[in-house]
Amino acid sequence: MSANTTTKYMNPYLAGFLLGLILLAAFYFTGEGLGASGAFKRYEIAVLEKVAPWLVEGHHFFGSHLKSGESILENRLVYMILGVFAGGFISGVVSGRLTWKVEHSPKISSKTRLIAALAGGMLFGYGSQMGRGCTSGSGLSGMASLSLAGFIALFAIFGTGFLMAYFFRKLWI
Repeated sequence: MSANTTTKYMNPYLAGFLLGLILLAAFYFTGEGLGASGAFKRYEIAVLEKVAPWLVEGHHFFGSHLKSGESILENRLVYMILGVFAGGFISGVVSGRLTWKVEHSPKISSKTRLIAALAGGMLFGYGSQMGRGCTSGSGLSGMASLSLAGFIALFAIFGTGFLMAYFFRKLWI
């Protein structure tokens, strides 16, 4: 890509409107909202079930997600996440943004950026389980159903992100 070309992204207001329509469709067709952490929880249980079945069966949290004769991965959230990855890949190919480049500040290395992203992702994943849902599940779906907990969760997530950005901004700027 030459220095004079700019990357085209979708209008954020249009993207937000479309996300709202997708959330509305999810409620209409499934009776439930959106949420990514539930799918990752199911992936984790499926792997643990193969590696250490005794741990999953005997654990009150993991065992409660298993039903007799039904695969833990037969769930709409699992298919939703697969669709998110497929859609992101297709979008990257169609828009010409699919690369192996790691975007980072000139002040840090690619390795530091990847370590920071991995650490942040792991902390967010842990926090989403502690808070009983991720941004989309607790915040987006919670707010759409006018749940006070959804509003509190979203303000806590974005408020904490805003406050922490001050301390970690050097990883990007």
